[in-house]
Amino acid sequence: MIKHSLLLSLLLVTAAVQAQDKAAAQPNLAKAKQTAEQVCGACHGTDGNSQIPANPKLAGQHAEYLDKQLRNFKSEGGKPAERANPIMGGMVAALSEDDMKGLSTYFAGQQLKPESAKSKASIELGQKLWRAGDIKRGIPACAACHGPAGAGLPAQYPRLSGQFADYTEAQLKAFRAGERANDPAKMMRTIALKMTDPEIKAVADFAAGLR
Repeated sequence: MIKHSLLLSLLLVTAAVQAQDKAAAQPNLAKAKQTAEQVCGACHGTDGNSQIPANPKLAGQHAEYLDKQLRNFKSEGGKPAERANPIMGGMVAALSEDDMKGLSTYFAGQQLKPESAKSKASIELGQKLWRAGDIKRGIPACAACHGPAGAGLPAQYPRLSGQFADYTEAQLKAFRAGERANDPAKMMRTIALKMTDPEIKAVADFAAGLR
């Protein structure tokens, strides 16, 4: 009887500790919402739906990807940030890991108000590159990593469907120029280097219209 009581007590204590650990691991979404409204909203919209084409829409983006980008913007231990951006570097400087995880979870949970493709002239080229790439030139299909509908994959490959074409185009050109270098295994830098300006513009516009 005593052994049974001790075992039961041990199980209850273990369950309580696990519950506390789980609660501690949950991001503070109330704080994240406040930060989004007071800090992030001017550029990205309080719900992550930016109104400025130069600033990406964050709503509905994968939390893991957003968290990685925020951490990449941050300079640690005197070392330069993995993703160099003076504005974002300043914004994340005072954020803790919990803050960044909270913001990422908050924006990921917002409803995306998607953009749409605007250039009918380049739709065919954009579609071809997205679906099939250009094997002869070593350009893989965008869909291979970002999905047929542009939904992406958590952590490594962002959702591109509904994103501003201007922003996607700018990032591809930044990868091509080596100005952005936080892509896994230099994947995007290698691909973008083989793409022309019209191809980059076409695929960025096509991605904006994906659903």
